[in-house]
Amino acid sequence: MKKVTAIGGIFFKCKDPEQVNHWYKTHLGVETSPYGAKFDWREADSDKKGYTLWSPFKESTQYFEPSEKDFMINYHVADIEALVEELKKEGITTLDEIATYEYGKFVHIIDPEGNKIELFEPAGE
Repeated sequence: MKKVTAIGGIFFKCKDPEQVNHWYKTHLGVETSPYGAKFDWREADSDKKGYTLWSPFKESTQYFEPSEKDFMINYHVADIEALVEELKKEGITTLDEIATYEYGKFVHIIDPEGNKIELFEPAGE
């Protein structure tokens, strides 16, 4: 079974996301929005498009909980339902049910170090 297909996003805590966005835009040319930046790419040997999000969060966010870390990584996956079923059989902690939106499906798990991981199946995959 194909599991992770790409890094979908890198999310991190900071004191002032607006200032961080401005700094990266001014000094490194990263085209930011209030949510961070989107880096588009194509799969190797394919016309299939994808993207990776880079997103600063306020340091007070509770979105990364129960992890105590200042970051969370989002991974693109090929078949979130089948993967979650397999992970549950392997005893992996699933923090929530699969949530479905027009742009894709999400679920959160915890790795052995206590890092919250976001799994994302983009719509159309």
